[in-house]
Parts: sequence; C-alpha cells; structure tokens
Amino acid sequence: MSRHEAEHERLERYAGGEIEVRPGGVNRWLLVVYAVLAVWGVWYLFACWKVS
Repeated sequence: MSRHEAEHERLERYAGGEIEVRPGGVNRWLLVVYAVLAVWGVWYLFACWKVS
C-alpha cells in the first residue's frame, strides 16, 4: 500500500463529501494569524474600548 492510499483511507468525509478532513497539524501561517489576532484583540481591549 502506497503512502497516498494510506492517507486516502484515513480521510473523513462530512456533508455528503462536501467537507474532507485529513489527519495533520495546523499550518504555521495560520498559527501566526491566530497569534496576531490575539495580540490585536488585547491591544484593542485596552486602547480603544475605554469607558467614558
């Protein structure tokens, strides 16, 4: 069995095949986006959300 076939067998399908889920990690660029959004959210909370 090749690697491609093994990965294909572990594929999970939802919504009648519209959504396919493969085992694996989160991409690094997406982790960077999450980190930037978290930092921006904390900054926004303190800098722009002041009670007057």
